[in-house]
Amino acid sequence: MKVPKILYPIIDVVATHLRPLAMMYVVLPLSFILRNVLAIHAFVYNTFLASPQLHQSRVDRVSACVKRRFELPPEKQKPMCTARAAWMNLSTRFATYKESSERIYVADLCDIISLDEKNMIVRAEPLVEVGTMTRWLQKRGYMLAVNLEIEEATLGGLAMAVGMSTYSHISGLYQENVVAYEVVLADGTFVRATRDNEYKDLWHALPWSHGSLALLVCLELKVIPTKPYVHVKYTPFHDQKKYCDYITEISLAKDPPDFVEASVFSEESAVVMEGRFVDITYDPLKWLQINHVGLWYKQWFWMHVKGFLSKSGPVNEYVPTLEYVFRHNRGIFWALRDQMGMIGNNVFFRYFFGWLSPPKVTFLKLPATPEIRVEMMCQRVYQDIVLPLRTLPEAINKASKLFGCWPILVYPSRVYDHGEGNRGIFPSPPKEDLVPGENYGMFYDLGVYGIPHAVRKKLPYKAVTNMREMEDYTSSVGGGPFLYADTFMSKEEFGKMFNLDLYDKVRVKYGAVGHFPELYDKIKPEIDYMAILDQENKTY
Repeated sequence: MKVPKILYPIIDVVATHLRPLAMMYVVLPLSFILRNVLAIHAFVYNTFLASPQLHQSRVDRVSACVKRRFELPPEKQKPMCTARAAWMNLSTRFATYKESSERIYVADLCDIISLDEKNMIVRAEPLVEVGTMTRWLQKRGYMLAVNLEIEEATLGGLAMAVGMSTYSHISGLYQENVVAYEVVLADGTFVRATRDNEYKDLWHALPWSHGSLALLVCLELKVIPTKPYVHVKYTPFHDQKKYCDYITEISLAKDPPDFVEASVFSEESAVVMEGRFVDITYDPLKWLQINHVGLWYKQWFWMHVKGFLSKSGPVNEYVPTLEYVFRHNRGIFWALRDQMGMIGNNVFFRYFFGWLSPPKVTFLKLPATPEIRVEMMCQRVYQDIVLPLRTLPEAINKASKLFGCWPILVYPSRVYDHGEGNRGIFPSPPKEDLVPGENYGMFYDLGVYGIPHAVRKKLPYKAVTNMREMEDYTSSVGGGPFLYADTFMSKEEFGKMFNLDLYDKVRVKYGAVGHFPELYDKIKPEIDYMAILDQENKTY
């Protein structure tokens, strides 16, 4: 689905000069309608039409489609991808490679198949959305061990890319909580890969591969038990060393909080949040401290958190578990601020129009023109970068210097070293970062989203130059960025940052070469960023 070119000038003018009005009068109402249509469809589907018993027939159909393509003469075989529209994913890119690919229909792979409460595993098809799964599990007293905060993400998209949550300092990255991947290989063969069966090399190589090895048709994921509420403690800091030390201390504690998160509002100021599951059914005193952060008239959650900077010490409250999980959903973290300004957090707007929020994240991509896409790359920052925890102060200072986007999000997470021969695409922790006596290091996600300070002040801003400097730093300390965002590395630089040894072997072993695009070709920007870099060097 493409926007007609004749509409490009109108869209560009609106996006440049009237974006807040367009958000309020076009995007939010349309998103509200679409969200409710989808909710009604989901209710009807899950109540009357869901057919997990037909899962195998759907897998057989995908396998048959792949086999038919595989049997074509080599000159007629296009590289494969899913037929899901590019605007429907959460990547900043527009996946132009799909236009010249063999697109395999997978849209009906959207059922939750079963829950094994004994082994704490849920089995589901890849297009089940996080919001759907979270609500389904919540009714049964569980949640995913790594539960993303954005409802529109799909389980399969996270499995083929990467996911992290505020529980990851206990459970690790999303990939560590995948019990099994069920995939269709390039020749149509169906296989089930686990960490200890004959396809364990595939199990280790699939995360971060972005659909460049096989077509995912089912997942088995770990779940954890929950309670109705999360006890959240907000601790304000005005000293960088103190908040960095505190994050390290609680994430590595013997009895850590269930959830750890920090919102960093300047180099020296941050609010660290700790959450623990609780049940307060019979405690009227605690009922007074319940905060329904998901209600339409509430502040964006990050603004609520910012208010604690003025406090002299920790503040406690209780948040319903489902609302805690999706606390950032209404404001899309703080990205909505840059789409409609602070009017979206205005008390009048919240009380009378807050029910329209949030906009559909994928819907925001649909009307984007080439000019808007360039603006997204050159005048916005959307990056999640995984780094060793020891680098936290240095990385915050570097992000401040290069981007000047506040707040910055911080989630601690375990990153495991699975040993020689089992190392996937993301680099294993350097030995100095391994926790003593353990096979993991404590890393963190540095989430930088927003309009750079220089752009806000209408000053010169080198988008590609600055991001390449951040990528060089990331590579030098043994980290890597999430690949949903724009990357500005050459293929050689990408190969130095990430570990492609096992990935390349698996591509050959399971016949992906020539049948699925290479990882780098799938994640590189569709825009010539080197031309932008040359222009930056000439201009500034």
